[in-house]
Amino acid sequence: METIQVQSLLNIVEYEKVRNQYRQEMIDYKKNRRVFLGPQISMVFENMKTIKFQIQEMMRAERMIRDQEIEQEIEIYKTLLPTNNELSATLFIEITEEARIRQDLHQFIGMTDNQSLVLAVGSEKVVAMFEPGRSEEDKISSVHYIRFRFTPDQIRQFTNPDIPASFRISHRNYQHEFAIPPAMRASLISDLLA
Repeated sequence: METIQVQSLLNIVEYEKVRNQYRQEMIDYKKNRRVFLGPQISMVFENMKTIKFQIQEMMRAERMIRDQEIEQEIEIYKTLLPTNNELSATLFIEITEEARIRQDLHQFIGMTDNQSLVLAVGSEKVVAMFEPGRSEEDKISSVHYIRFRFTPDQIRQFTNPDIPASFRISHRNYQHEFAIPPAMRASLISDLLA
């Protein structure tokens, strides 16, 4: 699998020259990588391309020019990359009214503890594994890092476009389903088989 190296990134001066075009390309690219599970939850699937973009943006925002700083950033972000036979995503609980953040987040407590979120493909369910430490008994973060690890049979089914696939969330306070469109599925399959 390809890895991110300092040399594979643009320095902040060179990045600034191409940033507008690069950002637009990423916005277009992420259209087939963003899942909306109802009005309050979305997921963006990560891969080498999305992570490199996030690092470039962080280098720009933090004015990083030293290799050591950039390498530390790479180490942080590369944990979001999918490994073999998996998809990796950042899940957002989206609450727009600032006065309601705590109250609305509270309704999602327990979402990370069980099989609330799955990728359903045919008769199979690929259960989302949430990064530990982002929720507690009485509170939950609005951002989560999740992975969907596939068995060989689940990969065979997911890569067959004739077998329906969707993301489903079944939590006591929130239930939604998102049928995966063909272009998005193709994008996710390319990650899964990379």
